[in-house]
Amino acid sequence: MSAGGQERSDRGINTEDDIGRLYGVDPAEFTELRKELVAEAKKRGDRDAARTIGAARRPTTAAWVVNALVRADETATSRLDEMGQHLRAAHAAMDGAKIRELSGAQRKLLDELVRTGFAAAAVSHPSAALRDDVVGTLQAAVADPNVAGRLGRLEKAERWSGFGEFGAVTAVGPAPKVKAKAKVISPPTPPPAPDDREVKAARDRVESARRAVQTAERAMATAGEALADRTAALATARRRYEKILETLSAAERALSLADADHAEAEQESQAASDTLRAASSALTDAEGDLRRLAASTDDDGS
Repeated sequence: MSAGGQERSDRGINTEDDIGRLYGVDPAEFTELRKELVAEAKKRGDRDAARTIGAARRPTTAAWVVNALVRADETATSRLDEMGQHLRAAHAAMDGAKIRELSGAQRKLLDELVRTGFAAAAVSHPSAALRDDVVGTLQAAVADPNVAGRLGRLEKAERWSGFGEFGAVTAVGPAPKVKAKAKVISPPTPPPAPDDREVKAARDRVESARRAVQTAERAMATAGEALADRTAALATARRRYEKILETLSAAERALSLADADHAEAEQESQAASDTLRAASSALTDAEGDLRRLAASTDDDGS
C-alpha cells in the first residue's frame, strides 16, 4: 500500500474510532465531545472526518438506551440477528408451530435485553412510551439486518412495519383447537357501579392532566419563542463575525502593503544617506583643493 493509501486508511480508522466514542457517551456530553473530535480531525488535516463527525446527530433517549445495551452486552447484536434468521426461515417454510415457538423465545429475549439496556443507561423508571420505542427498535433489529448492523450508533428509535418477506414476527395466532361441546354460559355479572369517591378521583385526575397539558403547552410556546430569539441572535452574531473577518482581511492586506512601503522607504533612506556621505566627502576634497590653490596664488603675488 502506498503512503497516501495507508494515510487514508488510518484516517478511516480514526473516524470510526471517533464515531464510536461519540455514541458511547451520555447524550448530555455528546455535543461537547463532537466539537472536540471535529477540532482534532481538522488539526490532523482530515477534512472528510471533520465533516462526518460534524454531521453526527445526538441520539434520542431510546436510541441511547439501545446503544448502551450493545456496549454492555457484546452478544446482544448477534443474538438478535440469529433470532431474525430463525424467524425468517420459519416464515419461509410456513411452519406455524416453529413460528409460535420462536415468537415466544423472541419475547423473552427482548424482555431480557430491554432490562439490560435500561440498566446500562441508568434509566430506573422508563415511561411506557420510552419502553415501547426501545422494544420496537430491538424488534426492528430482529426483522432487519441493516438495523442490527447500526446498533451502537443509532440516532433515533427504529420501527419495523411488519410487512415484506419477513412478516410480522408476533402476529402468529395459536394453533387451531378441536371444537368442544357447546356449554351454556350464564350472562356475565355486571361490574359494580363506581361510587362517588371513584368518580371524583377520576375527575380530579382528568383535571390534573388537563392542567399539566396546559402547562406543557405554555412551556412549549415559551421554548419556541426562546428558540426563535436564539436563532436570530445566532444569525446576527454570524453576520458580525463575517464582517470582522472581512475587516481583518482588509487590515492584513493594508499591513502587508505598509510593510512593503516601509522596506522600500528604508532602502531609499539608506541610498540617500550613502549619497550624502559621498557628496560630503567630495565637498571636503573640493574645499581642500580650493585652499591649496588660494595659498599658492598668494605666494606667487608676494
